[in-house]
Amino acid sequence: MYYVKDIHKTFDGNHVLKGVSLDIAEHKTTVLVGPSGSGKTTLLRCINLLEMPDSGTVHLNGAEMTFGDGAPPKYAGSAARALRKKTGMVFQNFQLFPHKTVLGNIIEGPIAVLGVEKTQAVAEAEALLKKVGLSDKRDAWPRDLSGGQQQRVAIARALAMKPELLLFDEPTSALDPELEYEVLSIIRQLCAEKQTIVIITHKLSFAQEVADKIVFFDAGQILREGTWDEMNDGSVPRIAQFLNMLR
Repeated sequence: MYYVKDIHKTFDGNHVLKGVSLDIAEHKTTVLVGPSGSGKTTLLRCINLLEMPDSGTVHLNGAEMTFGDGAPPKYAGSAARALRKKTGMVFQNFQLFPHKTVLGNIIEGPIAVLGVEKTQAVAEAEALLKKVGLSDKRDAWPRDLSGGQQQRVAIARALAMKPELLLFDEPTSALDPELEYEVLSIIRQLCAEKQTIVIITHKLSFAQEVADKIVFFDAGQILREGTWDEMNDGSVPRIAQFLNMLR
């Protein structure tokens, strides 16, 4: 069971998340859509504790933290580590380590965080590079890769941690259409494999294709959640306006 309950987050007086509650179905793909600044990225960052919520609960399959109960959260505490180990996140701008090779980027987490032996970590990394179509880039440096290749390495790096929950924050927003296709193909494959996924995207055709549930954000709140047909039925003017702008 994966869920967040009544999550609030404020930055410098800006109330970004206003009591957000969301159930995340196991082995399903949940797609977050909505205007920029509506709180989608902040929610992802609260799920994996890159940002600590001001209040509310994050529960990921038995690991749980409740915030705003009077005790300041510990970023390095055991409860936070337990939550983070269940998630893998792929960012908009890749965030690879520039001083490490492709292989080095992928094996860093399993060795340093999970305590995996180097030989095993390398073997698993090579299998993941094959999965994302980059076996020939094993010893390349991030600066020598295209944006699409860097993002595929970032996906392999996230998968190397064996996360229960994969989080994608607009993973193709920095890519041109040709490179975008490379990355979306990998994500489609992960969706077909029934990974548990939450993804933010403005690609409506992709959302329609992969989403088991679509969640529409507006002004720090969830306005509606449901199937694509339910979201696209025109019954909520704000959603209809937004979707029409992206068509």
